[in-house]
Amino acid sequence: MFKAARILFGIMVVSFLIAPLLVILPLGFTDSIFLSYPIPGFSWRWFHELFTADAWRRSIINSLIVGSGTTILATVLGTLAALGLRDRLVPFSGFFKTAFLLPMVVPAVVLGVGMQILFVKLGVAYTYPGVIIAHTVLAIPFVVVNVSASLDGIDRRIERAAASLGAPPHVVFQKVTLPLAIPGVLSGAVFAFATSLDEVVLTLFVAGPNQRTLARQMFSTIRENISPAIASAAFLFITGTIILALITVYVRSQTQRSARRPN
Repeated sequence: MFKAARILFGIMVVSFLIAPLLVILPLGFTDSIFLSYPIPGFSWRWFHELFTADAWRRSIINSLIVGSGTTILATVLGTLAALGLRDRLVPFSGFFKTAFLLPMVVPAVVLGVGMQILFVKLGVAYTYPGVIIAHTVLAIPFVVVNVSASLDGIDRRIERAAASLGAPPHVVFQKVTLPLAIPGVLSGAVFAFATSLDEVVLTLFVAGPNQRTLARQMFSTIRENISPAIASAAFLFITGTIILALITVYVRSQTQRSARRPN
């Protein structure tokens, strides 16, 4: 009885989480100009608009540019931070861990105002590097958390064994530590990319007209004229994120299988 109740509760929680996604996805294929049920007919009209209308097409390109830059920068910096914070002998390690996680809890409006003032002083406001840096600040905590979790699961005795056999530190990192931490690095990269795609508030403060991302375009469209193209864009968001998550799960499972396989 208790097991059945747990299963039922789990199904209810999962249904609650994915219900909004399941509701919005079919609306991307409607042939109506309104977001409403029941759907009168099936059409690729709004997907065609996404890739042919100048505003939508440019916003998709901008999101890919900013998302790719954010992913690379956040993954590198977040991985280095996680490696540095791994050593418990680092002074004030607890403070630095908290500092890296602050962007996750500080209101985006506060970050946006501060970044806009700072970027204007530095001359990077309303530029691609400025938007990438802003998104990277939000994405780094996700990379740090995921990579730190992977590093905590690595048995230090493996690294010490490699070092005792004469491997220098950089070889131990390249041949032992990094391969075992790859699942966390990839998970962090996926979260960084998804965070960049989804970010609106910071983009409103630091991006100019030429850096309008897909999320910002969706926000503007909702304010000005609600169009089913928003549902089509949401479909791309959701399916893209799911594909990246499945790739991460596959790589993680392959890495764990290789680690368990006897040499």
